[in-house]
Amino acid sequence: MKGAHHDPIDHSRTCQPRAGESFIDTLWFPGLVLIALGVIGLAAIVASAAYGQTDLVLPLALVTGAVVTAGGGLIALEHRRVLRIERLWQSEHPDATRHHAV
Repeated sequence: MKGAHHDPIDHSRTCQPRAGESFIDTLWFPGLVLIALGVIGLAAIVASAAYGQTDLVLPLALVTGAVVTAGGGLIALEHRRVLRIERLWQSEHPDATRHHAV
């Protein structure tokens, strides 16, 4: 879909315009990568605790928590951007049928 990052909403082909938001809009991938790194960090915390390296647990936990929080924040910000684009499109097309979430 060309230019999907400008308007990732499917306005004409479905009654659920944000149904495939994560497939159309790829700008949420950095947040997903950060969350994946957080999962790897969680495995590192468990491994360091299992091997008795207790001096690594707290720093790993802090970094992992920060990375997961940043990833979730990026995904939330991208979703808010998509909602803002949808509201803008709806204000520019007042005669279009509006679909409400169930």
